[in-house]
Amino acid sequence: MTTPLIEVENLYVKYGNIEALHGIDFSVGEGEIVTLIGANGAGKSTTLMSIAQLPPPEAPKIFKGDIKFKGKSILGMAPDKIVSDLHLALVPEGRHIFGNLTVEENLKLATYARKDSQADIDRDYKRVYSLFSRLDERKKQRSESLSGGEQQMLAVGRALMSGCKIIMLDEPSMGLAPLLMYDMFRTLKELNKEGMTILLIEQNANLALKFAHRGYVIDTGEIVAQGPCDQLREDPEVKKAYLGG
Repeated sequence: MTTPLIEVENLYVKYGNIEALHGIDFSVGEGEIVTLIGANGAGKSTTLMSIAQLPPPEAPKIFKGDIKFKGKSILGMAPDKIVSDLHLALVPEGRHIFGNLTVEENLKLATYARKDSQADIDRDYKRVYSLFSRLDERKKQRSESLSGGEQQMLAVGRALMSGCKIIMLDEPSMGLAPLLMYDMFRTLKELNKEGMTILLIEQNANLALKFAHRGYVIDTGEIVAQGPCDQLREDPEVKKAYLGG
């Protein structure tokens, strides 16, 4: 594995009195694609929200363990600083775009905390519209008028406009037709080849394990299997539980 960017160490979190994660450990190396797979309610989304340092009630409370970025704890760091200073962006489940704003306005909002030059921001606009040509065609449309696939493109594009170098995605293929789903993953693969580090939750475990370099299996708040994705795909228990085999 490459140098760890993100390290989750013995992490326990809870919603109210309900414990959701029970001491999980994992890491994400620079330039890697890492996937978390598991059943609904296993703790995958909770993990991403904890890394993003979202406050309750949107996210659970961390009561034990640590989350490190380049070896330094980020516990208690403000969510906006996670984005602006660590260049880490979350694409949440459900997209959460601003439907009353245009595509262009949604993308512009993501640039508010950037500290680089306007030339860099303009370059990223061009990159997003190049990756997602439908957004370019619909940049003046209100986002609520977009199809589900286009809204997912916008959610990813908005994360990219934050200037992120690490992107966390929660169920990016949810609700997408197969063709759009594979287009989305091809785009993400292209971003990774350009240096983007990706942490991914994906309901389609087969697809996730073909796409990522390494994976972790979460079951009821605990990591029960981990390793290179080609090994996980051949693991009899993983096959039986998540891959239809």
